[in-house]
Formats: sequence, structure tokens, C-alpha cells
Amino acid sequence: MKELFLELKQAIIDGDEDIVGELSQKVIDESINPVDAVQEGLIKGIEVVGELWKAGEVFLPDVMMSAEAMKVGLGLLEPEIAKLGMSEGESKGKIVLGTVEGDIHDIGKNITGAMFTAAGYKVFDIGTDIKAEDFVLKAQEVGADIIGASALLTTTMSAQKQIIDYLIEHNLKDQFKVFIGGGPTSQAYADEIGADGWAESADEAVALADRMLAK
Repeated sequence: MKELFLELKQAIIDGDEDIVGELSQKVIDESINPVDAVQEGLIKGIEVVGELWKAGEVFLPDVMMSAEAMKVGLGLLEPEIAKLGMSEGESKGKIVLGTVEGDIHDIGKNITGAMFTAAGYKVFDIGTDIKAEDFVLKAQEVGADIIGASALLTTTMSAQKQIIDYLIEHNLKDQFKVFIGGGPTSQAYADEIGADGWAESADEAVALADRMLAK
């Protein structure tokens, strides 16, 4: 199993969609825990690529190839993770997840969604480039507990604040917890804009939600 996860990690680093697809299918066929495969294989691989990118050792096309390979793996494993989640009646809570307006990055969002699903939450992924009011309308429609907004660009971080401003403007701030995340964000920024939570990784976001909703 460990060997398989290492192969998955390497395939992500190599940006090899075919190998990622084959290995992810193997995880399913051999009834290996898909959450472990995502955490120990896919995420570990993309983390390495991120570090190499920061160090200037790989270039944007390499990062994009790894991102596409990651999508292939998540596409196969997410439905398996969803099967592990509890039935809707027993879900720990509902979370509306999206990437903010002007931003089309979705890897972090997709990983976070997979981890929340695995932890027993009902996840409503509304995609990328989403306007503030659309986050809120979806949250109202499904009776969400949490709105999770991802921003991967410094230029789109302000759209996370727009969601909170929209909630305040429409007297809805008490109805939902707002979590923010993404590369340029921080706890200090979350405090500054009045977000209820910030997490550096998907695991931390789930742990934060568990603590917050248990109160």
C-alpha cells in the first residue's frame, strides 16, 4: 500500500495523468482507503511540486501538468470518498465550497471538498469564479453551516471579504460560518476581514469545522 502511495505521489510530481488514473483505479479495485490515497499520494505529490515551484526548480507548465494529473486522481477517488461519508441524515454539517470571483484555481478547493466529504460533511461544491451573492444564495438554499471560500491570487483575496460584507449587508452574518483559505491568505487576513476561520490545509479546515460546530 505504502508503495502504491509513493507511486501515486511520483506520478503527480511527473504530471503523468495516465499513471495517476491507473493507480487511482487500482486503489478502488483493491479496496484501499481512498482518503489515504489522496492524503499520502496525491496531496504529498502536489506539495512537492509546490515547493519546487517556489524554489524556481519547475515552471508553470510543469505545475499545470501536475494539477491536471491531480484532477484525474480526484475525479476517480472523490466518489469513493463520498461513499464513505455518512448518509445525509447523519452528516456532521453542510458546507458550500467555491473559489471566489475572478479566480479559476480549483485544486485546493477540490482537495478540501474531498477531505470534508471523508470526514462526514455534506459538501456542495459550486465551482470557481463565484460571485459573493452566489455563495450566499447557495448556502441559504441548502441550509449550510459553513461557507468555504478559496482564493489563490492576491488580486482575488478581496472577493473573500465581499462575501462577508454581503452577509453583513443582508443581516445574515449570524447564519453561516465563513472559512477562507488559499495560498496568499493568512489568519491575520481572516481576522482583518471578519472571517470565522482560516486553515492552511484541508485537514486543518476539517478540524476547525469539527471544533466550531461541536459548540
